[in-house]
This record gives sequence, C-alpha cells and structure tokens, in this order.
Amino acid sequence: MARAKRNRSQKAARAHDRRSRDLPRNAEVAAVEVDDPLALEPGEKIVTLRSIRNDPLGRLHSHRQIDEAQYQGGRAFQDDWEKAERGPRAVDPTREYVDGGQTREPITERQRKAVLRLNRAERELGADGSALVREVLVLGLSMEQIGQRRGLRAQRWIDYFARRFRECLDRLALIYGFATEKR
Repeated sequence: MARAKRNRSQKAARAHDRRSRDLPRNAEVAAVEVDDPLALEPGEKIVTLRSIRNDPLGRLHSHRQIDEAQYQGGRAFQDDWEKAERGPRAVDPTREYVDGGQTREPITERQRKAVLRLNRAERELGADGSALVREVLVLGLSMEQIGQRRGLRAQRWIDYFARRFRECLDRLALIYGFATEKR
C-alpha cells in the first residue's frame, strides 16, 4: 500500500501565521493589511488585527464609511495634535515647590510646524468644524456623544454631525496633501 505524501507548503504556511486567535471578550477589531516586519522580500504584506474600540477614525475606515485620503488626513491631524501638545507646560501654583525640579523643555521645530499646520486647519475648517474634528479625533467621541454634549439627541442631528465630519476630513485630506482639489 502506498503512503500518502504530506504537503510541505501548507505546513510551512501554518507555522508562520502570526495572527492572534484568542481575543478578549469585549474586543472590537478589524483586519488590516500592513508591511511584514519579518519579510525576506521588501513589500510583502500580512494581515493583522487593529483595535477599533476607542478609535472612531479607525472604525469609520474599517467599515468603509471614509476613504483612504480622509483616513490619512485624520491621522495626520492626530499626529500634529500629539506633537503640539507635548510642549512646555504652565506653572502649577498648587503644587509644592521642589528644589532641582525639571526645567521646561524648549519648543522644537517639529512642534512649531505642527502648530502652524493645526492653525491653518482650524482656519479652513471654521469654528464649528474644528470643534467637531477635535471632539472626534482628539477626545474620541462618537456622533451620539457629540449630539448629547450639545443637547441635540435626534437622529437627524447625528446624521448631520457625521456628514459634517466627513466634509471636515475631506478638507484635512486637502490640507495635508492626501487629496487634490476637484475641478
């Protein structure tokens, strides 16, 4: 009787599957394709899981409610906000004075450029648009939570905030160079 041959390619593929099989009970994840850090050839991709539980921008992108340019524009805004936020801190008079305390960090060129880009984005988005973008991208609020903060709980207002947020993401994609102006 002949022996059954084993398929080595399937066995090798299983050995290098680096995706997690066990997730926490309340996990909200989406599959995303990224560059393989352990690849032998440049440009190889793997599928990984991204947490979208506290990431409204990632949730919108994974559900295909926003496109890649809008997503990248939102991430660039978040990156600039984090760079600008790290700057010098105000003196807190309620804290006890301690000798040898840390000196203030000077403002770096990266921080200065990030603040300039944020100021330009705020000018182009307007007061309402910049407040909406800040609430979603910085504070991580959902459209329902934004409506509740403003005392507007109807579904019509939630839809309006979602539509206005996508318009703001379009503008951010233009500001950061991920999209071009339509003619």
